[in-house]
Amino acid sequence: MEGLTHRTHWHLAKRRENEPGPYDIIEWDGNLSLNEGLNAIAALICGDGGTPFNNANTYIGIGDSTAVTAAEQVGLQAATNKYWQVMDSSYPTYGTSQQIVFKVTVAAGNASYAWNEYTVGNSNDDSGDNILRNVEAKGTKAVDEEWTLTAVYVVS
Repeated sequence: MEGLTHRTHWHLAKRRENEPGPYDIIEWDGNLSLNEGLNAIAALICGDGGTPFNNANTYIGIGDSTAVTAAEQVGLQAATNKYWQVMDSSYPTYGTSQQIVFKVTVAAGNASYAWNEYTVGNSNDDSGDNILRNVEAKGTKAVDEEWTLTAVYVVS
């Protein structure tokens, strides 16, 4: 018997202001699905209501915590350096290849600290339901940089 599996592929493009393209692109795999997000998805599927994970309500949270992931965590684990960015226009995408694609662009001046943790949730703070969390140090975002983070969440 096979079980339901999930995985996330991340893509981070780093660009300096006034430069045409990224100076660095990083890709990696990894996540842990969080209980609160899975419970919220189950409630939505069963018609119990709740906040949908749509363009207006879905955010990627970025923090500087290096705390190991655990399924019972809620939101970002950072004490102070945490930032929530709403989805780029037309994201998330879904409905093909058993995947949901989340994408945000964090403008210059925002989240300028070490990027160590990432979560996808349905609120612009820790009060929402978070589907997943990943901990991977990917550098420190300078004030004059724009970083675009994409998470491809595949369920099969």
